[in-house]
Amino acid sequence: MAQRYRFGIEEFERLFQGVTGVELLDGEVYQMSPIGPKHAEVVARLVTRFAQALGDKARVWPQNPVRLPPGSEPQPDIALLKPKDYWEALPSAEDILLLVEVSESSLDYDRNVKLPLYARSGIPEVWILDLLENRLHVFRHPKEGLYTEHRILLPGEEAEPLHFPGVRIPWLTLNAW
Repeated sequence: MAQRYRFGIEEFERLFQGVTGVELLDGEVYQMSPIGPKHAEVVARLVTRFAQALGDKARVWPQNPVRLPPGSEPQPDIALLKPKDYWEALPSAEDILLLVEVSESSLDYDRNVKLPLYARSGIPEVWILDLLENRLHVFRHPKEGLYTEHRILLPGEEAEPLHFPGVRIPWLTLNAW
């Protein structure tokens, strides 16, 4: 019988250093979906909008790993972090204000694998942008491994990050970006 092997974070970083397109979730290595042009463009535009709206109130951390104990190093499309330098260590759950996943072909993976991990880690807010259905799913207030609030925003509505009241990020149809 084949046996599954779980990786620790240090072992994952040593073995997969320089390898793109993989992330560690709960000790297991997952191959990430390739990034297509629509996905890349949406991430780039969101990064610009967040940077303009927040200035130095948060670090915009695009497509970089974050460390979530005990054994995860996911790479969300965008993380809004507490404003500090991350020279010595990757951001941890305590540093994360908001995570954004842009889903073109990965909606099931983002909702059923990554979102529960984020909730268990206590990430206060996660946005999943569903490019196929043109919907923004806003998840907030994790409790016992689940998000207790889920809102769906339609094109034309504005999203307001939980940690930045009054900051409104326009959410438009994909063609209007």
